[in-house]
Amino acid sequence: MGQQKIGIIGGSGLDNPDILKDARDIEVDTPYGKPSSPLKIGKIHDVDVILIARHGREHTIPPTQINYRANIQSLKDQGCTHILATTACGSLREQIGRGDLVILDQFIDFTRLRKVSFFEEFAPGDMKHTPMAYPYSEELRNILIETAKELNLKYHEKGTVITIEGPRFSTRAESEMFRIWGADVINMSIASETILANEASIPYAAVAMSTDYDCWKDDEVPVTWEEILDIFGKNVDNVIALLTNSIKKIR
Repeated sequence: MGQQKIGIIGGSGLDNPDILKDARDIEVDTPYGKPSSPLKIGKIHDVDVILIARHGREHTIPPTQINYRANIQSLKDQGCTHILATTACGSLREQIGRGDLVILDQFIDFTRLRKVSFFEEFAPGDMKHTPMAYPYSEELRNILIETAKELNLKYHEKGTVITIEGPRFSTRAESEMFRIWGADVINMSIASETILANEASIPYAAVAMSTDYDCWKDDEVPVTWEEILDIFGKNVDNVIALLTNSIKKIR
């Protein structure tokens, strides 16, 4: 097989020079506009990787305003063979604690304002309806699960994420509804990316870090942004270790 090139979206901390070797930035454009950040290209364990900061490098782009199509298209244009994504999420289940990692296997898309298809029109006789029953690459998921086990991380090998529009957090009624629907975690970005990666035929997997309990839990105060940053900061090294050790196994 040819050389793998791994796109990483999110990836807080992976741009550390001790991790990403021979790093350089490139500015790119796509038919859908510019991606969220310049692409940072380098190597991790001698594997070519390309990093995109989903919300911009200074976290200035709200979830709905992210140019998801440009992000995925720019990675495809650079020849990425796989995409790994990282994200913070809220837990909708008692057993998914703060700092736990969830290797997602399903999503529910509860957004309504985004461009989440590359197919804005069909050629005559060429309708594009992408299968999405199993949206995450089993190959990549299995590598992430195996690696999390080897590293003795606290992880859950499956989980359904519901992606909401944001940037506001849920009401209590919404949070309870999402639990009834079968969602395990909640965030504001992953479904949009997953859909487009599938349309672009790029194997995609996402690891979500639980930072809070949204607002459904009676004995917890409702989530705040400061709390999310605090928990993510304390556990980001686990995400970095998971990704860097998984990357060298991708074939």
